[in-house]
Amino acid sequence: MPKTIEIKGVIVSDDEKWIYDWFGIAAVSPSDVTNALLDAAGDDVDVIINSGGGSVFAGSEIYTALRDYKGQVLVKIVGVAASAASVIAMAGDLVAISPTAQIMIHNAWSRAVGDYRDMQHTSDWLKNINSSIANAYRLKTGLSDSELKNMMDQETWLNAQQALEKGFVDEIMFDEQKQLTASFGATGMLPPEVVAKMRAFLKKEQSTKAGQQVDQEKKKQLYAARLNLLKLKGVCGNE
Repeated sequence: MPKTIEIKGVIVSDDEKWIYDWFGIAAVSPSDVTNALLDAAGDDVDVIINSGGGSVFAGSEIYTALRDYKGQVLVKIVGVAASAASVIAMAGDLVAISPTAQIMIHNAWSRAVGDYRDMQHTSDWLKNINSSIANAYRLKTGLSDSELKNMMDQETWLNAQQALEKGFVDEIMFDEQKQLTASFGATGMLPPEVVAKMRAFLKKEQSTKAGQQVDQEKKKQLYAARLNLLKLKGVCGNE
């Protein structure tokens, strides 16, 4: 059985991963992947991707680790492989995409402060990063550097069929069934503010229940103490 490695949530550096863990935010760092590959010890691995991306350098490290792995790497894009996650997806010996999934590629971006020289330096640096990112796409798709950079300039979203036609993936999952059911209208997903309120409510409920359990225990202890006192008085009265 192939080992499973999940690329889900934000792609972050090892130094920042603990912050996301502390807040309960899904994230993956290079060490998560390299440790999983060490555990796999050369066995085949399935890399499951559903990520909007994150750090380009962390993504590069993960991409390199997967490309360098001795075993077979099967990438499955099950939700979205966007930005840095799309780079990681290119590391698969075989890349499959769900018929409902998407790939998104775009230019690297950053924040800069300073005068015109600083801004020009940042611009040149970002263009250099774009060239590095395009390398991963080129090696997988065989598309020209100019076509890929034009797609990145446009922030291109690819559905499963488009990704297959452009060479970003090798196959569409479940394609032999030729069945796909879509539900229009409400997605059933809760708004973020509702999720936050629910978490706060459950936390408060747990705290209240814990307090009630303590109160019940105190009542039991008080009742037992009173009962013992009454028994003691009854013994004294008999004398």
